Amino acid sequence: MARVVRARRIPDTAPIGAINITPLIDVMLVLLVVIIIAIPIASHEVPVDLPVGPSRVVDPLPPTVLAIDRQGTLTWNGEAVRDAALPDRLAGLRQSGAALHLQTDPEARYERFDGILAVVKRAGITKLGFVGNRPLED
Repeated sequence: MARVVRARRIPDTAPIGAINITPLIDVMLVLLVVIIIAIPIASHEVPVDLPVGPSRVVDPLPPTVLAIDRQGTLTWNGEAVRDAALPDRLAGLRQSGAALHLQTDPEARYERFDGILAVVKRAGITKLGFVGNRPLED
């Protein structure tokens, strides 16, 4: 008996309608997280006026030291000072032209330091230095 071989019909290859987009979503989420983390770091800046060139002028007046201890108490050259009296002292310092050194105990609260720094800025002090990060002597 002769066998008749019929060719099977191969179905037309149609484009796949369902694409696996899970890897695409994973990559997009990773990129989104990287962008969210990187943007605040790149856009944070603090404007600082730095001197240009070598310093040739020696300041004849000794600097005034404003210290904040760990409890948040202010001292002006070793003398306790109230917050209400600080703007007047800063105005006198600005007129004298002396520099202000801000010394803060490492255990002091940042909010306290930030508030005092805002008062100094409002007073118009331009000669400002920060003393090292070490505990104040008792």
